[in-house]
Amino acid sequence: MKYASAQLGRVFVLCLEDGDRLPDVIEGFAAEHGIAAALVFFLGGAERGSKVVVGPEDGDVARPVPMVELLTGASEAVGVGTIFSNTDGVSKLHLHSAFGRHRETVTGCTRQGVDIWRIGEVVILELTGTTAHRAVDSRTGFELLKV
Repeated sequence: MKYASAQLGRVFVLCLEDGDRLPDVIEGFAAEHGIAAALVFFLGGAERGSKVVVGPEDGDVARPVPMVELLTGASEAVGVGTIFSNTDGVSKLHLHSAFGRHRETVTGCTRQGVDIWRIGEVVILELTGTTAHRAVDSRTGFELLKV
């Protein structure tokens, strides 16, 4: 395990609207407000056709190929994630969420594009004074957290 310390900075409350897209809207907000590191909480609704990364096709290969699931209908959603800037200084969101419809749940990463259905509530807790950032891992190709 490796770690870095941080302090709490600003707190933002966002009200996402019908059709806003994750991760784009949060990454855009982070760039506009100079947020380099943060904890993100999300709840609301997700539109049918949204894309959720639900795992790698094969977890044993060096460069995993993501499996993507399309939401089949408007779904309830809850998620938690982080924002850290990458080596180019771009704030990148890593948000995992659970999407429920009737008795079915799809859980995964929002990086392929999740559209908000009606409402999305987001709380961003900025982290300051940290060296934590994202950098491309040469083995997997993922932008991983580095501390």
